[in-house]
Amino acid sequence: MTRYIPFLTIVLLLLMNSCGPSVQDENLEMRKKIISIHDEVMPLMGKLKGLEKKANQEIESLQQEENPDTARIEELRALAIDLDAAYEGMFDWMHQYDALDGDKTQEEIKIYLDKQLIKVTEVNDQFKEVLAKSNQVFPD
Repeated sequence: MTRYIPFLTIVLLLLMNSCGPSVQDENLEMRKKIISIHDEVMPLMGKLKGLEKKANQEIESLQQEENPDTARIEELRALAIDLDAAYEGMFDWMHQYDALDGDKTQEEIKIYLDKQLIKVTEVNDQFKEVLAKSNQVFPD
């Protein structure tokens, strides 16, 4: 009977391990979620730069008027700064994101991906916020 104890222990461990999602599977799903958020924001990069250019052009135009609307100029300057910050935030995130796991354990990878999900979500939120602000400043 004692011969079967190591065998039964191994079988029990294998069964326990196969019942729930593995950390590796969770990490794969987390990576997919991070990339899907990135893919949602990335196509808006050109729009941000276009809006920044529009704001700067309007600033230049207003500054050439005899009595420039300084409140509008300041509103446009603030918008241009926010648009640029969102744009740069995306590049900053992309440059620091590491798609390779290297020799990290699955637990270390999970911690890293948790942090990256927070960062890319912040970038996404920043994009949405500045686009909403742009819609107020430049109503169609």
